[in-house]
Amino acid sequence: MSNETPAGTRPTARASKGERIADWADGRVGLFTLAKSNLRKIFPDHWSFMLGEVALYSFIVIIVTGVYLTFFFKPSMNEVVYDGSYTPLDGILMSEAYRSTLDISFDVRGGLLLRQLHHWAALVFILSMTVHMLRVFFTGAFRKPRELNWLFGAGLLILGMFDGFMGYSLPDDLLSGTGIRFMEGAILSLPIVGTYLVFFIFGGQYPGSIWIPRLFTVHVLLIPGIMAGLLVAHLILVFYHKHTQGFGPGRNNRNVVGMPLMPVYMAKAGGFFFLVTGILSVFAAIAQVNPIWSYGPYRPDQVTTDAQPDWYMGYSEGLIRVMPGWEINFLGHTLVLGVLIPLLIFPSILLALWLYPFFEAWLTGDRREHHIAERPRNNPVRTAFGAAWISEYALLLVGGGNDLWATHFHLSLNAITWTVRIGFFVLPVLVFVITKRWCLGLQRRDHEKTLHGRESGIIMRKHHGEYVEIHEPLAQADRYFLTAHDQYRPLPLPVAVDERGVPRKVGWTDRVRARLSEAYFGGTGQIPKPTVEEYKQVTEGHH
Repeated sequence: MSNETPAGTRPTARASKGERIADWADGRVGLFTLAKSNLRKIFPDHWSFMLGEVALYSFIVIIVTGVYLTFFFKPSMNEVVYDGSYTPLDGILMSEAYRSTLDISFDVRGGLLLRQLHHWAALVFILSMTVHMLRVFFTGAFRKPRELNWLFGAGLLILGMFDGFMGYSLPDDLLSGTGIRFMEGAILSLPIVGTYLVFFIFGGQYPGSIWIPRLFTVHVLLIPGIMAGLLVAHLILVFYHKHTQGFGPGRNNRNVVGMPLMPVYMAKAGGFFFLVTGILSVFAAIAQVNPIWSYGPYRPDQVTTDAQPDWYMGYSEGLIRVMPGWEINFLGHTLVLGVLIPLLIFPSILLALWLYPFFEAWLTGDRREHHIAERPRNNPVRTAFGAAWISEYALLLVGGGNDLWATHFHLSLNAITWTVRIGFFVLPVLVFVITKRWCLGLQRRDHEKTLHGRESGIIMRKHHGEYVEIHEPLAQADRYFLTAHDQYRPLPLPVAVDERGVPRKVGWTDRVRARLSEAYFGGTGQIPKPTVEEYKQVTEGHH
């Protein structure tokens, strides 16, 4: 074999070691080709996209701090006598889980800061996920082809809520034990299977001796693993479909107006990650959260005063507190309706939001892809539905803290409870009606502005004495912004006979669909946007 340089080629300088390693990797996994085709991918840009980024970065902080805390936490319910640094609890009998959490807080260098950073990151993760999904909901960003991503996001939110509940239950303090007792009572309210589930979860009578180890495994391994898988799938679909972009000249469902992933988007994302981490660290350093040493170890015969769950589980607490203590006997079984009904309402509300994209797709019959975000006012019924849900959630948060509202504002506890009970049925309806009317009013305003222009503030007197205000016509880009959205028409009932003259059966689902479609997109559901003929008629009349 000859080592001579082939004819017609020039000898090249020997590649560096780094270049050879890069060539070796590229020849086997194609990193260069993959990066070249994707790192310049264009993404639309809007300030609201950072809500999802806050959730992502908070999740990363949760994972990093959680790994550190597992080095020192002992998930054991074996009883020990405390003799550590926090002298007010000297000689108190407690579990090893509670003892190790105290040691993390007072003896491990940076332990209390990391504990509070972990807790604050969890709170911000749930909050940012909630607001992010509300943004997606109100702008219709869940429509085809993003339905699966909505399911992944909703799954992350729900799993995050339950994992957060399990996380602050691990220390085995009196406050978390009260929350676990609350959960046990809810499970026991399930007919027939409730008792068996409690024995399975706790390994016997509550609280048992294996609850904390099982909870630790689920909290640090099972749920985070599922969440990590959902997060990866969510990001892959975000990368593939990209974010929805707002209305504007040159933007449609077939293009993307924005910035490249590298270097602009990645540089902004990297800086934003450090900003979010820094703010969370400030929270952890100056704002105390979950001071377990103030509550003491859990004892089944005691209940913490002012016991409240974290805010994202507050509406479940509110459902329990405001529900009357009804019980009935059914086939020899006592059904505790005061707990069972809230337990059924809790997942039903989450399930309704989870499946909403499929409901709206069924209602509209629209199978097109949508990459342009809607203005909330242009879908009044959906916006009103979301606002009603927010009002219900806020009201139940008040119900979950009815004792604190009563003591802090010197109100009657019974008056607050009855207000929440009545408001549970009345407030969402009022908010729905008001929000819908508000959206219709904004649509009507856009309609008039498109046809007649914006008010200039200049008053002119006509020759016959009438005073009128001069309107300035909108720019073409502004008219496009106000009128480029689609407006659905109500779906009619299927015809009574098909094309062959055979009678067609119209089922109840078709009738329900037609009525809901009329309510959504009929004359009372939206204001028709101005047509070209109306605009020409107005402009010619003004001329």
